[in-house]
Amino acid sequence: MLVSSNHGSRAAAPYEKAVPVPYRAEYIWIDGTEPTPLMRSKTKIIENGKEPGIWGFDGSSTNQAPGSDSDCVLNPVFECPDPTRGGGDILVLCEVLLPETLEPHVTNHRRACLETFEQYKDQEPMFGIEQEYTLFQEGRPLGWPKEGYYYPAPQGPYYCGVGSVEIAGRDLVEAHTTACLQAGLGIVGTNAEVMLGQWEYQIGILNTIDVADHLWMSRYLLYRIGEDFGVNASISAKPIKGDWNGAGCHTNFSTKAMREGWDPIIAACESLGGPGKVEEHLAGYGHGYEERLTGLHETAHFSEYRYGVSDRGASVRIPWQVGVDKKGYIEDRRPNANIDPYIVSRLITNTVCGDAAS
Repeated sequence: MLVSSNHGSRAAAPYEKAVPVPYRAEYIWIDGTEPTPLMRSKTKIIENGKEPGIWGFDGSSTNQAPGSDSDCVLNPVFECPDPTRGGGDILVLCEVLLPETLEPHVTNHRRACLETFEQYKDQEPMFGIEQEYTLFQEGRPLGWPKEGYYYPAPQGPYYCGVGSVEIAGRDLVEAHTTACLQAGLGIVGTNAEVMLGQWEYQIGILNTIDVADHLWMSRYLLYRIGEDFGVNASISAKPIKGDWNGAGCHTNFSTKAMREGWDPIIAACESLGGPGKVEEHLAGYGHGYEERLTGLHETAHFSEYRYGVSDRGASVRIPWQVGVDKKGYIEDRRPNANIDPYIVSRLITNTVCGDAAS
């Protein structure tokens, strides 16, 4: 501040004038890491009153471009409040485009998902996705003993458990849930899972494209909040080898016709097991499904396809209440925790709605 020695009054400094207050936009995208892509983000300061526009990044550092031609484009597709910062700051989910043509990058699976939704939106496809994940700290699942790495108490008391022995990581789970609610994401529930240190939250009920946008953004918040706790959230399909549950992304699906009648329910189940469809879907259901879909731990073997009412060992489960009501939805239990939801929601929409339209 400048102060007059003659009069003792403060002179107005330039930054005291009324000026627009900038805000932070966290640009978030999915990279090209294989076999399971990672999430990346960086911050842009934007003048108040202006919208986030396209931006760029170094694709040679994210497995999306060579160093000799490294620029990639970030195109905002979904925005929500940033609960980790508050105020007017926002999170911006982006799709990756090529710089010369602004066509989708090969790692950009959102565009094809959107096109499928637009093609079949008259059937009103809706999803609810159950994201399982495992919390890790210092190289082992959270809550596992430091000595005897492979020997916590056997599975049994952990699923939906209560108590300091049965549960590990609830404080992080609550913080993540609160953040998703503050961001306006479609989170509809959480629960502890079968393995100690393993949790689940559910996103839905949303259409083909929205459910994938919300799931990716909820994953970003899970990883970001994990930083504050010094804990890593893994979406590996089989985080611990041996007689321990894997981690899935059970995908619940319905169309307007399925929500109104039984025959479309059965038709959807038949479509998912149709010629060539089992292989096509498994190829898009995440890395490591062979390790998880063994026929044990509440899964069907990946080499078979079957569906049934209330059968958690089936490839596709028809919930008990749906069997009673003769209308509702189905649950595809095959997708891994590490799916790209744009691929999974596109595949299911295209298969079920495509057959229904033919």
